[in-house]
Formats: sequence, C-alpha cells, structure tokens
Amino acid sequence: MTKERLHDRFKAFFNDRWLVFVCAMWIQSCAGIGYLFGSISPVIKSTMGYNQRQVAILGVAKDLGDSIGFVPGSLCEIFPIWAVSLIGVVQNFVGYGLVWLIVAQKVPAMPLWVLCVAIFVGTNGETYFNTVALVSCVQNFPKNRGPVVGILKGFAGLSGAILTQIYAMINSPNEASLIFMIAVGPSMVVIAIMFIVRPVRGHRQARSSDNSSFLFTYSVCLVLAAYLLGVLIVEDLVNLNQTLLTVLVAVLIILVLLPITIPVLLAFHSEPRHPAEENLLPETDKQESSKSELQIGGSFILSEIEDEKPSEMDLLQPTERHRRIAHLQAKLFQAAADGAVRIKRRKGPRRGEDFTLMQALIKADFLLMFFSLVLASGSGLTVIDNLGQICQSLGYNDTSIFVSMISIWNFLGRVGGGYFSEAIIRKYAYPRPVAMAVVQVVMAIALFYYAMGWPGEIYVFKHFYRAWLWCPLGNCSCLCL
Repeated sequence: MTKERLHDRFKAFFNDRWLVFVCAMWIQSCAGIGYLFGSISPVIKSTMGYNQRQVAILGVAKDLGDSIGFVPGSLCEIFPIWAVSLIGVVQNFVGYGLVWLIVAQKVPAMPLWVLCVAIFVGTNGETYFNTVALVSCVQNFPKNRGPVVGILKGFAGLSGAILTQIYAMINSPNEASLIFMIAVGPSMVVIAIMFIVRPVRGHRQARSSDNSSFLFTYSVCLVLAAYLLGVLIVEDLVNLNQTLLTVLVAVLIILVLLPITIPVLLAFHSEPRHPAEENLLPETDKQESSKSELQIGGSFILSEIEDEKPSEMDLLQPTERHRRIAHLQAKLFQAAADGAVRIKRRKGPRRGEDFTLMQALIKADFLLMFFSLVLASGSGLTVIDNLGQICQSLGYNDTSIFVSMISIWNFLGRVGGGYFSEAIIRKYAYPRPVAMAVVQVVMAIALFYYAMGWPGEIYVFKHFYRAWLWCPLGNCSCLCL
C-alpha cells in the first residue's frame, strides 16, 4: 500500500460515519450522570447532615438540569459541534467539581442552594453530550434513526453501571471520590474525541454492509449487558480481590471499545466507493430538500425518487442504479411537462429533516411526545432520585448494585426500543405512538406492583418499568419528527 493510498485510507477512516457513531457511543457511555444520583445522594445526605426533604430538593435540581436540552440544541445551529461539546465539559467539570469540593470538605460548608446550582449546572452538561451525539448520528444515519437513537440512549442508561464498576476498581476509601470521578471522567472522554463526533455527510455513505454492522453492534450490546449483569451477581456472591476486579473492568473496557472494529474494517479492508455511487446522493440534507423541488412552468415538482425507489435497487451496481434513477427522473419530468403530474410545494420540512424550534412546536407529533414525556417519565425520575434511600429503607447497604441493575435494564430497554420501534414501522406500518401506549400500560402495572409493596418489588419495578418506559418515549421524541 503506497503512502498516498494509506493517507486516503486514514482520511476515509476519520470521516467515516461509523467512526462518529462509535465515538458517540463512548461519549454516551459516560454521559448518564443523572443515573448515579442514587449512589451519591446517601453520601451527600450523611456528610452534609441533610434530611430527606433537602435531598429531594437536590434531586429536583438534578432533574431540571437534565431536562433543559433546548439550549444545546439551539447552540448546535450556531457553533460547531466540538464547541457545544466543550461547553458541556466545562459545565460538568465545574458543577460536579464544586459538589465534590463541598462534600469532601475541601472548602467551607455552603448553603443548600449552592449545591442545588452546582448539581443543576453539572447535570445540564449531560444534555450537551446527548445533543452532540444524537444530532451528529441522526444526520449521518437518516435511514436508520431508530436503531441509532436506541443504541445511543441505551449507552447513556448503561453509563451508571460502567462508572460504578470503574469506581469499584479504584477502591477509594473516601466515598466522595465517586463525585470526583463524575466530574473528571466524562470530561476527559469527551475532550479526547470531541473533534470526531460531527456530521460527516453520512447520508452519502450508505453501504450494503450496514445491516451486518448494526447486527454486530446489537450483539456487542447484548454481550455487554449480560457481562455486567454477571459481574454484579458474582460480586454479590463472592468477595473479589482487587486484582480480579481490575481484570473484570479491563474486559468491560474492551467490550465497550469493540465496535471500533467496524470503521476500521470499512476504511482499511474494503474497496473505496465508486464515484458514480457517490453522485447518487446530494451534498447535504438541505440541498436534498431544495434539489427535489424543481420549478417547471410556474409549478413545483416534488421528487422523492431516492426515498421511494424499490429496495432491490440498492443491490444493483452503482452505474446501473444511477442509470435507472436517471430514467425514473426523466419520466417524471416528462409527465410534469405534459401536465400529467402537478404536485404543490410542501411548506416546511418533512419528517426526518431538520426542524426549527417553532416548526416543531406546531407539529402534532412533537406535542404528543412532549406531553407523554411530561406526564409519564416523572415517576421514573422520582424513583431514581430516591433509589439510595429506598434501598436503605429495605435493609440494603450497597446501593451501587441497584444503580447498576437499573442501568443495565435501562440499556436493554432502550436498545430494544430503538430496534422494535423501527421494525413495527417498516414491517407493519404501525406508528411509534402505538408502541409507546403499549409500554405505558406495562409501566402502570409495574408502578402498581411497586406501590402495593409486594415481594421483590424493587426488582420487578426495575425490570419492567425502567426497561420499557424510557426506550419508546426517549426514542420517539427524537424520531417521530
């Protein structure tokens, strides 16, 4: 391989949409900071001498910080993606860094409102990480939004279990060290890869091997969840020494890094794409919308040939595909010129395209998802905020095990939600709100079981409620538009 060709391969690797997707997974693997509140709240409560009401106020501050995501979304329209990531890093480090200084008594004790502001700022940094990862990958995978968002949101849910295991390996005698790790760990990861996660015209990089790549990613997700669950069971049954814990965490990190093999194989062990195939798609999503509207005789023709072409056309050679699409376009233009086709220009963006905030606010899809989230997700956040105190009231001393378990089932639910929400649309033509309604019934059953205080309530609640509530709601809010 010549030096010039090797340079081209590295350039293709750096601009590959699968590399962006994998790095976004890594960001999300440490971005679910809010799920660790159940682990750090007992430390804050005991160190600061707070009562349960004051801890609940801190939980509200955390939830508010985790909910205000329109700011990073708006900033993505103004600043480059890496700048938005950097803002999130600063907020995370400053917010939780101040919490650690106060709880570790490195600075004089401060009022409750200072901790509330610090937790709000630190947790709000998580929304910047989520926005950067989702915006970049949804633009790069416009035809696979369901699996992409499901996997990314799943890794955000799993981050609690991952960070808990890393903290167990560190084995710090100071319980406040977990807060320090929350302030420093995600910030280091995001800084390391913030220039990679960005839109890279991924809609022009569709390959026939994408289905295999997604299948491999799903397999890694299942193995990762099963491994973490097995590690938790072993840790609960056997007292592991520090060396073995280090080995288990090393295997965990390898599993998280394993998807990097996909962009490596695509960039260095596959043939480059044919130029004719690259020309089948427009330069940007914006140009795709404007190109599809051709003015003929004062009327507008909306061409959706690329979206509506038969699926078997993707299996043809690039030159043959280009010839057939050009033939279909010519027939449509001729029909329009003869007056047989007259399609009025559609106002505003279509589903799957970029919406401004005001455009989204008047869409029924957006309002449906918004009110569903507002009315349904609050109960889950309440349980997460008070998970540490709930476990202690039931006689459990180690709350980190339950935080990890809720993260694992959350991860599986979100990944599965992304997969099945896409499947019911493509195969059965059911809208995603149908799936959302079904899982909310499951959520109601789990809440009822939990409220009755029946045996194993905390396990049943985590498995059925957290595994299925968040995946359709969180995914649909991003996907239905």
